[in-house]
Amino acid sequence: MNWDILIRQFKNYLQLERSLSPNSVEAYIHDIVKLRQFLEKNNINVSPQKVELSHIQNFLEDVNEAKNDEKLAPHSQARLLSGIKSFFKFLLMEDVISIDPSALIDAPKLGRKLPDTLSYNEIEALLTAIDLSNPEGMRNRAMLETLYSSGLRVSELVELRISNVFAEIGFLKVLGKGNKERLVPIGKEALKYVRIYVDEVRVHIAIQKGFENYVFLNRRGKNLSRVMVFTIIKNLATNIGLKKSVSPHTFRHSFATHLLEGGADLRAVQEMLGHESITTTEIYTHLDRDYLKQIITDYHPRS
Repeated sequence: MNWDILIRQFKNYLQLERSLSPNSVEAYIHDIVKLRQFLEKNNINVSPQKVELSHIQNFLEDVNEAKNDEKLAPHSQARLLSGIKSFFKFLLMEDVISIDPSALIDAPKLGRKLPDTLSYNEIEALLTAIDLSNPEGMRNRAMLETLYSSGLRVSELVELRISNVFAEIGFLKVLGKGNKERLVPIGKEALKYVRIYVDEVRVHIAIQKGFENYVFLNRRGKNLSRVMVFTIIKNLATNIGLKKSVSPHTFRHSFATHLLEGGADLRAVQEMLGHESITTTEIYTHLDRDYLKQIITDYHPRS
């Protein structure tokens, strides 16, 4: 595939799955176009699949030299490199490339950005806004209850199998990153809606061959796509006038944050989220501290 096709697909990914603002999307695309133009200017006629580490390093050096021998500020470097890295991670995820040429380039250390979360009331508002009078509504309720109850990634949700729902013990077996399996608990409320969907709604769908074991199906009897889950959640947020940028990952962030706010052990949350390193999970402790500081600000008489 050529640059134009892959850049267009990358733009769709940023808009639908990453939920980036129009300005951010354009900035990312601008970075990729600049890389392409640099390669063309230097007579390096390669497709995105053939870009090498040295090409990217030379591009970054060229951008710095264009700043009158003054290095880009760390935030500017990070933003530029973020666009490049995101593009090649997308190509890797879509199996367009097998090796990410940008993987060995370190970004400047800028500190971590805390993830967006929803309050419990906002979660409730989204769930109760679902119209349960139609089959899709019951499926969506079961789906979002599962996201919030178990902290699944969207890829884990759409790949969830009926044979991996152990209702009698209240656990799901999910296939996470790196094809690693893990057991995660599922709450009674989520399990109730999954049972209703599977026993009373899903049985009336003409399921296509090969999709009999998937829990969540579309109207055509196939498993849902990630994009469809994003769209369902975005439409719900719009319907209730929620101003936050909401995605399936927002439910995962909220799951972890609410557990830690309630006093859950960090390593238990790490296990449930399927994080290989606890440092990934520790970002939620920063969020928890912000929450506690806000409590002081709101309620302490001398704050």
